Parts: sequence; C-alpha cells; structure tokens
Amino acid sequence: MNSKDIREDIKATLKLFGLRPTKARILVCEVLMKAGCPVSHGELQADERLKEINRVTLYRTLNALVEAGLVHKVLGVDSCWYFCLHETDQPGCPGDHPHFYCLECGRMECLKECKLPFIEVPRGYHVEGKQLLVYGICSKCQNNFS
Repeated sequence: MNSKDIREDIKATLKLFGLRPTKARILVCEVLMKAGCPVSHGELQADERLKEINRVTLYRTLNALVEAGLVHKVLGVDSCWYFCLHETDQPGCPGDHPHFYCLECGRMECLKECKLPFIEVPRGYHVEGKQLLVYGICSKCQNNFS
C-alpha cells in the first residue's frame, strides 16, 4: 500500500471513529501505524514527519485519538505515556493485553498474545481501564550483550 492509499484509509478510519480528518490526525496516525509499537509523546515530537505539528497540537491530537478509541496509551516505567494505533475492527485496546518495556533500548511492545488478568473490584466501583507493564531487557538487547 502506497502513502496516498494509507492516508486515504486513515481519513476513512478517522471519519468512522467520529473524528474530522485533520492534517495533524492523519500524520500522527500514519507515524503510529508505521511504528507498529507504542511510541512516546517525546519520540513523536522528535519525528521529522511531524515537525510542523507543535507540542500542544500533538498532545491534543493524541488525546482525541485515545478518546475516540483509535489509539491506546500505556504509562512506561520512565513515567512517559506511550501511544499505539491499533486494529480498527474493535474499539479500545485490542486483546486486553500487557506491554513490555525494555530498560536498555527504551522500546515498548504490545504483548498481544498475552491477556490481562481479570480483577474483581468491590461492588459500586466502576473500572475505567487497566494496564500491566512488564519490564526488563528485550531479546534484541539480550543478544547484543552476548
């Protein structure tokens, strides 16, 4: 799929999720799609493809994408939020999965093959979300140590 087709697909998806397809939203979705893993606000801000989007617009764009259910976010051990575009065939964070954060390279990955445990909360409580972050050294960094 070429860049033009990807952008058209993103525009259609944004509309499907009730969002106006602004230039910032299209670009952010495209960068997240190509990353294929959770990316921090700082990494997005430093990305050359997003150089014309200021910090506040980027922050607002990410929040809109999260609120619409097109992007999920997870808090890293570095206290930064990481954002990941996910499959559009299901709302919210797909697969209810944990994430892995590499302490060496700083890369975060979705562990889609794993499921989060079910947590029963006391009666009267309303859960808005949950996350599980596993951290350590990824296989690529482990191989670099060998």
